[in-house]
Amino acid sequence: MIMLENLIGGLSLILTWQNLLAITAGSTLGLIVGTIPGLSATMAVALLLPLTFDMEFVTGIMLMVGAYKGGIFGGSILAILLKTPGSPASACTVFDGYPLTRQGKAVKALKMAKYSSVTADIFSDIVLISCAAPLAAIALRFGPPEIAMLIFFSLTIVAGVAGDSIIKGLISGVLGILLATIGLDPIIAVRRFTFDVPNLDSGLSLVPLLIGLFVLSEVFVQLGNKKNGADEFTIPKARKPEDNRVSWQEFKPTLKTIFRGSFIGTAIGIIPGIGTGIASFMSYGQAKRSSREPDKFGKGSLEGIAASEAGNSSVVGATFIPLLALGIPGDIITAIIMGAFMIQGLIPGPMLFAEHASLIYAIFIGFFICDIVYFILGAIFMKYAGLLSHVPRSVMFPIVWIFCVIGTFSLRTSFFDIGVMFAFGIVGYYLQKLGFALAPLLIAFILTPIGESAFRQTLLMSDGNLWIFLSRPISVVFLLMTFITVIGIVRSYRKTRLR
Repeated sequence: MIMLENLIGGLSLILTWQNLLAITAGSTLGLIVGTIPGLSATMAVALLLPLTFDMEFVTGIMLMVGAYKGGIFGGSILAILLKTPGSPASACTVFDGYPLTRQGKAVKALKMAKYSSVTADIFSDIVLISCAAPLAAIALRFGPPEIAMLIFFSLTIVAGVAGDSIIKGLISGVLGILLATIGLDPIIAVRRFTFDVPNLDSGLSLVPLLIGLFVLSEVFVQLGNKKNGADEFTIPKARKPEDNRVSWQEFKPTLKTIFRGSFIGTAIGIIPGIGTGIASFMSYGQAKRSSREPDKFGKGSLEGIAASEAGNSSVVGATFIPLLALGIPGDIITAIIMGAFMIQGLIPGPMLFAEHASLIYAIFIGFFICDIVYFILGAIFMKYAGLLSHVPRSVMFPIVWIFCVIGTFSLRTSFFDIGVMFAFGIVGYYLQKLGFALAPLLIAFILTPIGESAFRQTLLMSDGNLWIFLSRPISVVFLLMTFITVIGIVRSYRKTRLR
């Protein structure tokens, strides 16, 4: 009865033209920013924070939530069309989205991304509303040992995206680990591999590396493949009408993958500080291992797109679980949104449910409205995204380069980052030419800093005793999952060699 009263009170608060306009504006901005390399959903939300000072509480929060959800989905559009992930969250979508684009199935890939993103978002929102407090309590049980084993398990994804050669994939992954160790030691602040270059003290930034590896390297590859001086950049057109839609027969088999990815993303989202990128990679890796057609992954699999987009989108709602239930932000974006709460004189946490339940339920209902709005806006964006196929190569590539430079420079206003971006563009070009997969490098680079810090913190807690990993149930579960996965990968590799 109390919940019903809160729902009615929330509906009366959220269903105003100001709130609906804020959701639409936020989602639109998020979609636009998400499609620009380097300009992530984090930047979109941060830009909107000052605008919320003079707004009503619910209006301001929904403006930023719309930008959050729209920004995560927006990154998949250019990832699919141009092999240009707007953020780490959409890096996995490149693996199958871009191959489908080259097959003339760009619209099919975009629609699959949209359907899986919205489905996962709704799943995550339902979990947020029904299980916020209990799930947040579980998240608090994740200490350094649990996070270290989670990352250890996540690194097994490297073998799943290693390409045709698992040896080359592992070499690429080791390179990513080495690159991630550049900078100050996270525990004792000693310089590592900086070669007395002050700009390397903070390590290599993810955005320049991401843009260089996946965007610039692809520009170099396409320029290298240019034939007879032709000046055209084309997105292959659909050969058949069914290439522009996702039928129920195609969508139905991906439902299991979407719900698995939604569960993984929700579980990752409630653990503060993990993020959408890791959820996307974990969902993709599990989907490939569980698929009846794993060989299609990386070559244009709808299941691969569904896994990636479900993983990253379902994190959004889950990150609000520790924020609203315990007052602990789940990631950088919810930390910014927490600032908006405090500006309005509200402190997230258990007392917020007791004192301002109607406001919380208004936000919950707003989450579902955001899903509907960006579903509609996504269809509009996809319609005009097809215009990219008519842009000449001499116009498209300079525009891509400009966006790359702007996105990289805006991160830390550093010319050094621009140099890093171009350096990794060249590295990515030659790695592709030599047959090395780029995905293992990126995955290892993202996971290593989190895993290293958690592992070393664990050793400090236990005075160097590794038994601590076997003394905590959650840590043991992840360790067992790692060994089972490795055994499965070895067996699969042997079968492939025998064939």
